[in-house]
Amino acid sequence: MSSVVETVTEVVLPILEEKQFELVEVEFVKEGKSWFLRIFIDKEGGIDIEECAYVSEQVSEKLDAMDPDPIPQAYFLEISSPGAERPLKKEKDFEKAVGSFIHISLYQAIDGQKQYEGILNEVTEEHLTLTYRVKTREKTVVFDRKNIAKARLAIQF
Repeated sequence: MSSVVETVTEVVLPILEEKQFELVEVEFVKEGKSWFLRIFIDKEGGIDIEECAYVSEQVSEKLDAMDPDPIPQAYFLEISSPGAERPLKKEKDFEKAVGSFIHISLYQAIDGQKQYEGILNEVTEEHLTLTYRVKTREKTVVFDRKNIAKARLAIQF
């Protein structure tokens, strides 16, 4: 984890805890010539634009007051909801997603596939079990947690 992400996480957590918001993810990335500091937040029932604006103001004030500046380069601050396709990062994210339709990307292919979408059936410390469709048939696959590059909720069409 980068020092910027660690520092911002330390700054944002007390602000979110005060409002009973959840920190979903902090990322600091360069896209083209610009740097972006993205903070994804959520709460039961979802986050609205006023709540994002409040967190943005609070985080900006705290970061601007820090000396030395933890982010010396120019950047854009974005505070938002993780959206309908929320990433699954923490253990509780996976546990809450049991029974939901999810997307999984793997480091190493299983049966020639590195991406799967289906219903998350079971979560253990070492494995995830997913039921997915191949044409008209349902199949179940068990993933080793170490092989999962990314996981997120998905919209089923």
